[in-house]
Amino acid sequence: MAAFEYTALDDRGKQRKGVLEADSVRQIRQLLRDQGLVPLDVDVAAQSKKAQAAGSGLLSFNRSLGGLDRVLITRQLATLIGAGLPVEEALGAAAQQSEKQHVNALVMGIRSRVLEGHSLASSLAEFPSSFNELYRSTVAAGEQSGYLDKVLENLANYTERQFEARRNVEMALIYPVMLFVLALGIVGTLMIYVVPDMVGVLENMGQELPFATLLLIGVSEFAAVFWWAILLGIGGLVMAIRWALNQPAMRLSWDRQKLGMPLVKRITRSSNAARYANTLSILNRSGVPLVEAMTIASDVVSNSWLRRRLVDATQRVSEGASLRAALEGVGYFPPMLLYMVASGEASGQLDTMLDRVATYQQAEVERIVTTLVRLFEPMMLLLMGGLVMFIVMAILLPMLNMNQLV
Repeated sequence: MAAFEYTALDDRGKQRKGVLEADSVRQIRQLLRDQGLVPLDVDVAAQSKKAQAAGSGLLSFNRSLGGLDRVLITRQLATLIGAGLPVEEALGAAAQQSEKQHVNALVMGIRSRVLEGHSLASSLAEFPSSFNELYRSTVAAGEQSGYLDKVLENLANYTERQFEARRNVEMALIYPVMLFVLALGIVGTLMIYVVPDMVGVLENMGQELPFATLLLIGVSEFAAVFWWAILLGIGGLVMAIRWALNQPAMRLSWDRQKLGMPLVKRITRSSNAARYANTLSILNRSGVPLVEAMTIASDVVSNSWLRRRLVDATQRVSEGASLRAALEGVGYFPPMLLYMVASGEASGQLDTMLDRVATYQQAEVERIVTTLVRLFEPMMLLLMGGLVMFIVMAILLPMLNMNQLV
């Protein structure tokens, strides 16, 4: 039995959308007719990884889950399975709780795979853009150990912390970004529409203009004539940077440079350390062997150079080295992480220590980012004020010189 998304017309001529389970498209159409609906379109909700990668992405079932949707579904599954419901019933109940069509279709697609006899982890693998390797591996560990509800509870806490951290940064950036766009709009409007009229008056005075005024005239004329070239240049630069960072060699070199740049290295090291430690903690608590957990946690790290170093650390642990010694050999982790790992290995509470250091490192990243965002606001005000003052002074200087001559 598979899940199907449908679009149909009711007796009033209004479109209705939903998800139903059946053995075939023909059966779905018959079910809709039995309900007094006229089927317009019926599609399979569960899509393979190949279909998702192909990006036929305008259809709703190809949309990936958002951060909040993933948190809610994980929390609901943990609660329902912990209450004793079978996995397929828990998935059905979670799907009914969602008001979003694509979320409903995705969860029902997972449920249809489970009903066919697949495990929950392998069913989630059909939607890799919504459930990453960490998520799937953790669920697989929970199924193998028999503690799926507890594992899902840990996973729900982890995804919730990740979502909250990302949302806090995004919310903090809203005002500075709006301020930056406003500053560009005001200066651009002055340079294209206001300054040229004032320049015409200044040029008719017939006197030698100051350097600041000449510079303003040149910039204004260039912006008025070649504004399209400026926009194309900015767009081309952004695309060139993105292309360069998609090249493995350039990406590796840039990621290595970030680990040594002032201030940037603190954010990069702390954020990657928090992600790695948190992932390792969840997997270790879920019963995943340490070497396998390190392999999975390495894939979660965003810095490619650090990820390469962690591959060597995983190899050292598989050869018998301690986790602390292996991570110390990486050379880029904060000292607190190494200390907490050593303490966890000695006390037998590695997962607890990893969770604590992950929380601390994440708080450190948020503190640094929040400080930078707060500094960005007055800097933008100063920059905007400086540009406006330059424009005003460049216009007023010739008038002041003329008054002195009189």
